[in-house]
Amino acid sequence: MTTTDTVPEVITRYLHASDTHDSRMAADCFTADGTVEDEGRTYTGREEIFQWREHGLSEWTYTTTVTGDQSVSEEHHRVMVRVEGNFPGGLVDLTFDFTLRGELVAALRIVG
Repeated sequence: MTTTDTVPEVITRYLHASDTHDSRMAADCFTADGTVEDEGRTYTGREEIFQWREHGLSEWTYTTTVTGDQSVSEEHHRVMVRVEGNFPGGLVDLTFDFTLRGELVAALRIVG
C-alpha cells in the first residue's frame, strides 16, 4: 500500500487495516453509524462493517495499491485503488469515496 500526504490520517489507517487484513481496525475507523456501500449492498455500523470485512477475507487473498487520490472537499475524499488477488478476474481498479465526520469515516462507497 502506498498513500500520499494529502489523504487524511483515518483514511490512511483504514487502507493500512485493509492491507494488513485487520477487520477490527478497519471497522474502528468508522463512526458508530458509519456505512459501507459495496457491490450493491449497504453495511451499517461498526459490527456490520467488521463482518463485511471478515467475509471478504475468508473468501479471497489480495493486496491493494493506491494509484491516486483526490480531495473533493474537507469531508469528501476519493482514493483510487488497484486490488490484485485470487478472486475472479484477479485484478480490479476501484474508487473508494470516503465521507468523513470529524476524525472518522461516516461513509465509504466502493465503485468498480
